[in-house]
Order: sequence, then structure tokens, then C-alpha cells
Amino acid sequence: MPAQYPSSETTVPAGFPSPAQDYTATSIDLNHILIKDKTATYILRVSGHSMIDAGISDGGEIIVDRSITPTHGNIVVAALAGEFTVKRFEIDHHGKGWLVPANPDYSPIPSEEEADFLIFGVVTRCIHHVY
Repeated sequence: MPAQYPSSETTVPAGFPSPAQDYTATSIDLNHILIKDKTATYILRVSGHSMIDAGISDGGEIIVDRSITPTHGNIVVAALAGEFTVKRFEIDHHGKGWLVPANPDYSPIPSEEEADFLIFGVVTRCIHHVY
């Protein structure tokens, strides 16, 4: 029996191939899957390599939700002196906020030292190209 198209509920192994099962084809609404609050969500293109170890690559797109309150450990888009950057938001044991890159070639940025600092939103997804 020929394999049918996988459905949106189907998982696909990334290891050894599995036998084809009776999958049913269904449409997938990426807006429903990727975006929780349409009025507060943006898709931004990334430039640079400071978040490469978090799977965020130069030229990839990130989905940013402004309705989420950033907490320790979130990856955020922040504005520093009018320039945007993508970093992990961390709070140290003194309550000081830091923007931490996911690449050892870059240094953490203390958020309090920037007079013009604002967290724009929380990164919820990353879309990267595989070609």
C-alpha cells in the first residue's frame, strides 16, 4: 500500500526511517500553530551570529510576542540606545538584568548601564532555512 501524506498530528522520526502508516492529509495553519496573539506578534529577520548556539542564525526569522512579560531565561528582542538586539534575558542574584549572547565570541551586556533600554518582546519561535 502506498504511503499517504502525514497529518499535522504526525511526528516524523529524524533517525532511521519508520514504516509508513495510514496517515491522512490535513491542512496546517501555521498562524494558529506559531502565533498566540496576532495583535502583539512580529516576525523579524536576524542578522549576526551572537545567538548561534541557541539555534538562531544569521538570516533566519524569529517570532516575537510583545504580550509576554519577559522573565529570567527568555530570549528577547531588546532596544539598546535605539538599536535592536536579540539576546537571552538573565537576572543575576543581585536583581541586575543582563542580555546574554549564545556565542562565546560575544560579551554579556548589563541592561542597567544603558540609559535607553527597553525589552521589545519575547522570542517564541525561530524559523531557519535548511537549504
